[in-house]
Amino acid sequence: MNISTEDLDDLKYAKSLLENVGFAAKITNSLGEPIEKGFDLLPEGWAEIVASTTQKALQVAVNSAKLTMVRTIKTDSADTLHKIMVAGTGAAGGFWGLPALAIELPLSTTIMLRSIADIARSEGHLLADPQVKIECIEVFALGGPGNHDDAVETGYFAIRAGLATAVTDAAKHIAQKEISETGAPVLIKLITQIASRFGIQVSEKIAAQAVPVIGAAGGAIINSLFIDHFQGMARGHFIVLRLENKYGAEEIKQVYLGL
Repeated sequence: MNISTEDLDDLKYAKSLLENVGFAAKITNSLGEPIEKGFDLLPEGWAEIVASTTQKALQVAVNSAKLTMVRTIKTDSADTLHKIMVAGTGAAGGFWGLPALAIELPLSTTIMLRSIADIARSEGHLLADPQVKIECIEVFALGGPGNHDDAVETGYFAIRAGLATAVTDAAKHIAQKEISETGAPVLIKLITQIASRFGIQVSEKIAAQAVPVIGAAGGAIINSLFIDHFQGMARGHFIVLRLENKYGAEEIKQVYLGL
């Protein structure tokens, strides 16, 4: 296809972000502590707590983030500011551990959703568009390859295909009603599907924070890595969507897969 050199470079960059190492590997590389140690330290029943809290956190984030930044000027996103905000919540989470998850995770997830929306806007997408709002939420499912998701399809386009029906139905719903109506069955279905994948990264985050030598300072670092990871997923995702709007979805997919 006749894609410009600049757009091809953007697509290569997007793929490098979307298919990069998983969140667990980034924690290990940055802190020098394999998170497997943390999994052994977590109390019995922690997986159920994480699963429940993750879904509630996404629901709170969708209600609270207020995806209303509709400026058409393509300015840079405030990535650093959002990282600082999430680092603050991470410090508290690192100090108090698993009991703080129910408070810390919704706050962190809300800030991250705002950051994701800011990145979407910076890539030229209008947040007044219901489809774009849903695509912001979908980013939480784009975790990249990880150590503990062997049973889950991890390829970028495979994940999007798996969520396609739920994303379309949710976008149609909020085209007619407010996105804050998270009690709608179509939104509950989408959030549930996304939470099953987002929970993988949340589990890895909690396991890392459970390692005693990490503590509160480490919690801030881990949350900075956490939002950095999803900021990268968001940047890659919205570059791909921008190019799909320009050249066609199937055309961009074929070029992406061939890179």
